[in-house]
Amino acid sequence: MLKSFYDEFVDYAENNSLFKSGSRILMAVSGGMDSMVMAHLFLRRGQDVAVAHCNFSLRGEESDGDEELVQEFGSRNKIPFFRIRFNTREYASEKGISVQMAARELRFDWFEQIRTENNYDLIATAHNLNDNVETLLINLTRGTGLTGLSAMKPVSGRIIRPLLFATREKIAGYCSDQGIEYREDSSNSLTKYSRNKIRHLVMPVLREINPSADTTISSLAGKPAVLDGILQDYTDKLRSEISDVRDGNIIFSIARLKDIKGGKTMIFELFGPYGITDETSAGILRILDSTSGKQIFTRTHRILRDRDVIIVSSLEDGDPPERIQIRNTDELRKVPGIISAEIVDAGPGAEIPRSRDFACIDIDKITFPIIIRKWKEGDYFHPLGMQNRKKLSDYFTDRKFSVIMKEKTSVLESEGKIVWIIGERLDDRFKVTQSTVRMLVIRVSPCR
Repeated sequence: MLKSFYDEFVDYAENNSLFKSGSRILMAVSGGMDSMVMAHLFLRRGQDVAVAHCNFSLRGEESDGDEELVQEFGSRNKIPFFRIRFNTREYASEKGISVQMAARELRFDWFEQIRTENNYDLIATAHNLNDNVETLLINLTRGTGLTGLSAMKPVSGRIIRPLLFATREKIAGYCSDQGIEYREDSSNSLTKYSRNKIRHLVMPVLREINPSADTTISSLAGKPAVLDGILQDYTDKLRSEISDVRDGNIIFSIARLKDIKGGKTMIFELFGPYGITDETSAGILRILDSTSGKQIFTRTHRILRDRDVIIVSSLEDGDPPERIQIRNTDELRKVPGIISAEIVDAGPGAEIPRSRDFACIDIDKITFPIIIRKWKEGDYFHPLGMQNRKKLSDYFTDRKFSVIMKEKTSVLESEGKIVWIIGERLDDRFKVTQSTVRMLVIRVSPCR
């Protein structure tokens, strides 16, 4: 006897340990067929659930209609309903990403916020078997490792996907049998999107070759998942052995990277967390045999060769300001990276911190407004404890600064003279002496 769709749902959840009978589940419900069927199944199961709906403001009245349907569903079934409206296009423009990527970031950040604030255990999304196949094919066309070949998993952290076992055809059958109301997203028919191209143009051809193409490809995704887990454990261990963290950057030994077997494949896995693609992994191999200063960029990171190491730095890290004019200590405290700035007495017993994160400056030797700016070629100062002047470039060389460390270095300047290489060394001309009456004590964040 064939199992009912509901029984298949229950079995899939139990076999994959998706949730427990007492789990509190936040359901991501768009108003489309898949998510409305998922919501129906959870209610039938008697689970403690709530509905979360995102209006991405992309389809005008159609989006508003989706929201109304989901809200009415929550009200009719007396379950909590959470909603939010995003200006998705504006967010995508600000971030420099696609509208689809923007929508994903916005919704999952918000889902997690609602989950934690309201003590839900899990977030359920309505991805189905066909979605999984399409994701795998998209990953293949873009270039991927074993993780991409594994496509979506039933459980990813707090996110569960209880419909991954079901084809759209099966979901549609259950929807029709139960008389579940839903709304169709008109954008699903547009082939300008990669996923829709695969859905409407590629998959029909594959089904002509093999009518069971969807289930065949979906079953394939489970096999790399096992290997992926093994490879990830090995890769994580190897990454920790050949890299370390300095000044907020990840530093890889080039010699150790060259000793690794597996070529581009292992490079792809090692640098996967930093946003590389198949193409950029080949770029890293070229950097290994190039000169210092060669670099590539991913969407999230910069990967740079500096002498005998590879430096990986996040593009989200703030750069030093180009130039800020500061008229008083109140303004100084508001500069990014400045923890504190106080004028204190410099009499006997005054404490002079020795950390590089502090500067103790004779306040009477500087004149406001002072300037904070990036260093530039030709800059020089008189290092604390020395009478002769020294070029900053030479100082950086002596300190073995990497290219990235140089780029992030700023100076504090008064009347055209460098007072302090911020976070590094004070100029001897501005130090506190026995004749100093008041001193300006500045503290900055470490690892700028």
